[in-house]
Amino acid sequence: MILYPAIDLKDGQAVRLLRGDMEKATVFNDDPTAPARGFVEAGCQWLHLVDLNGAFAGTPVNAAAVEAILAACPVPAQLGGGIRDMATIESWISKGLARVILGTVAVENPDLVRDAARAFPGKIAVGIDARDGRVATKGWAEETDVQATDLARSFEDAGVAAIIYTDINRDGAMQGPNIESTAALAQSVSIPVIASGGVSSLDDLIALRDCGTQLDGAISGRALYEGAIDLKAALAALS
Repeated sequence: MILYPAIDLKDGQAVRLLRGDMEKATVFNDDPTAPARGFVEAGCQWLHLVDLNGAFAGTPVNAAAVEAILAACPVPAQLGGGIRDMATIESWISKGLARVILGTVAVENPDLVRDAARAFPGKIAVGIDARDGRVATKGWAEETDVQATDLARSFEDAGVAAIIYTDINRDGAMQGPNIESTAALAQSVSIPVIASGGVSSLDDLIALRDCGTQLDGAISGRALYEGAIDLKAALAALS
């Protein structure tokens, strides 16, 4: 199981939000390449990047910060936030991004996800962000009536590389992940699932590892920045 350290970008800085609230942002570093390099030096094999401003704007906003991280770090990175057309997908992949995460458009324009997955095999993931089981879009600002599991199943034959499943109520709250719903989602599809939201301790990571279904990985942010998870111990436990 892969540990994906999260670098959330807001106004060019590395931040963490509380339950997706842009007004509740904690700035962890003015230079987001610094934590990125630290994660790589500690042994992380992937980076998880989010353009928070872009998620609300519907177009990339923190491109300069993302490009700086890609230039500084010799490991694959995945990015979500504000990626809603084929031109943006093509642009990011051409700049060296290993995987593009499509969230809002997975609900609003699922054909784009399918077209992108065919055009860029292995490089397209679907981000499913849910509050009480229902998918939220546009930076989590808009709730839908779409059930997370139904959305995941709808892409079963699309060729997407992964599903990143985030429980919004747990994100940034340091209260532990929603293991039950994550495991249930993973068991309902053959697509690799990456858990996100609330991972706040080594015990949380071990619980996800041993949840009864094979997860591709887990994303953690605040707990790594605040030292609640020892990164080397976590990497050892998940390897």
